[in-house]
Amino acid sequence: MDKLLELAGWIHWETMIVSSMRILLILLIGWVGLTVVKIALRRMEALLVARARSEGEAAGEAAKRAETLARLIRQAAIILIWAMIILMILREIGIEIAPILASAGVVGLAVGFGAQNLVRDLITGFFMLLENQVRVGDVAIVNGTGGLVEQINLRTIVLRDLSGVVHVFPNGTINTLANVTREWSAYVFTVGVAYKEDTDHVVEVMRRVGAELKHDAIFGPLMIEDIEIFGVDEFADSAVNIKGRIKTVPIRQWDVGREYLRRVKMKFDQEGIEIPFPHRSIYFGEASRPVMAQLIDSHSAPTESASG
Repeated sequence: MDKLLELAGWIHWETMIVSSMRILLILLIGWVGLTVVKIALRRMEALLVARARSEGEAAGEAAKRAETLARLIRQAAIILIWAMIILMILREIGIEIAPILASAGVVGLAVGFGAQNLVRDLITGFFMLLENQVRVGDVAIVNGTGGLVEQINLRTIVLRDLSGVVHVFPNGTINTLANVTREWSAYVFTVGVAYKEDTDHVVEVMRRVGAELKHDAIFGPLMIEDIEIFGVDEFADSAVNIKGRIKTVPIRQWDVGREYLRRVKMKFDQEGIEIPFPHRSIYFGEASRPVMAQLIDSHSAPTESASG
């Protein structure tokens, strides 16, 4: 008993009580910080979902994207806050934290060198999701490869092309990203007609076909604006090319464009407007006359023999 009392006499109760109060205060501040982070992330999720829905994105995909971002930020915040809490508590109980920080720095540097590609993929994926550069269901061209976006993850983006081939790109390797169906899409077409045709009449017929398509019960709602006919775009070898554009709702430009070209072909046939095929004139130089004479003779010889 005397030894216990002697040991208790060595304890600085005032210092222990102050340190305990400080530790409790640190834990309380940490708990408040975690609560604030959770509330802020919930509001961020709601704002991201509301903004995505206002832009026409499906609610499920918007919620998935917002949840992915919130989960990543939440995990990083929890790790950071708890690391600060533990270090402050260790300092309060008299443990020197400088060697711990130095060791953590060395370990972090080693991990950074070993996993730099993974870290680059994650950071790029985070900003891709945050900025909503591309969404599931969009048609995108990544590094020159086009296809339908099937998955967007923090580390990879997955495309499926027209042939059904699945392409997986690590986010850190994406150099170029083109979204073909963001907010609206466009079908750009070129129609060639014969040189003898009146281009003003041809343009008027094409606009008339576009107006009929705009009032169609099936294809009309898919068109955002009236068809745009830019006019004569090129004098080609065998045709005068007329260029135009149809603006549609996302990812429906090919359906509307194909139907428009089908109707243009039918209307050109009705109006007698010629869509020429490529043709060439052959010139033999100085030998042109003898060659033509031989062709005429070879063609007339069977006729003469038959009449004789």
